Amino acid sequence: MKEQHLEPNQELYHSIAKIIADSKSSLYRTTNTILLKMYWEIGKLIVQDEQNGEKRAGYGKYLLKNLANQLSLEFGKGFNERNLNNMRAFFNSFPIWNAVRTELSWTHYRIISRIDNPDHRIQYIDHSIEGNWNTRTLQRNIDSQYLGRLLKFPENNDGKEVSSFIKDPYIFEFLGLPNDTAQTETQIESALISHLQQFLMELGKGFAFVARQQHIVTDTSDFFIDLVFYNYYLKCFVLVDLKTHKLTHEAIGQMDMYVRMYNDLKKRDDDNPTIGIILCTEKDETVVKYSVMSENEKLFASKYRTYLPDEKELKQLIEADRLKLELDNLS
Repeated sequence: MKEQHLEPNQELYHSIAKIIADSKSSLYRTTNTILLKMYWEIGKLIVQDEQNGEKRAGYGKYLLKNLANQLSLEFGKGFNERNLNNMRAFFNSFPIWNAVRTELSWTHYRIISRIDNPDHRIQYIDHSIEGNWNTRTLQRNIDSQYLGRLLKFPENNDGKEVSSFIKDPYIFEFLGLPNDTAQTETQIESALISHLQQFLMELGKGFAFVARQQHIVTDTSDFFIDLVFYNYYLKCFVLVDLKTHKLTHEAIGQMDMYVRMYNDLKKRDDDNPTIGIILCTEKDETVVKYSVMSENEKLFASKYRTYLPDEKELKQLIEADRLKLELDNLS
């Protein structure tokens, strides 16, 4: 008699699969917590011992090297001098254990512990957890000064103010476009959609993709909006218009019209007012000052780069906008 092959009960299969997945996740969290606590405790002991011996000449020069040699002989290379330095930096950055978020890995904390600004450390932890950033993404965002490019640094975990979600400049190095070749708006737009996950990460937390070239029909005309997103923190639609040239008065007027139309035709009653972002290669501050953008808190213009600028250029780009923002607030 031929053996009969029966399909497994799918409900039973999914129930068992969930138990296995949950158990593995629980095991990882438990193991990760134990590992982080061990490294934190080691860092604490090193710091305390250094503080107790600070009056001894040359104390810190050989301490970790000798300690690392002894520990490595018994426990392996995971306790070499470099890693002990990382553990010390980990404790110095997070001297209160309850402040350590165990959702992140040891590699996350090694990277974050190198950040000098305590507020930035906390923000990068929050963003890493909320955005499910792996360590490569975390390092990229630190290198590209992700937080420094926010128009307003969020002072609390809510950060619901619109400018806490808008950057200037935006960095699209992940597109892999050549720097020496002029790209059309359609080419860049297509590349952004092809790299949607990285694009959403660069936009920031809470953004969800809605449409490309969304068709808006009025009584007399047809319009196409380049990119439409929804931000579930701000609870509003975000329209993005891409320009491969300097910001113009015409571009601002067009985006202002798009936002007004969207509020009238697409926005639901429980949505907040729509936001418009014009991405351009350069901003003309005179155009910004004498346009509707200067009075409309829902319209933004941000520069973008299709490459990761060096540290000097990036700082100049950020500082120019920070100074402009401070002068606007004074006036």
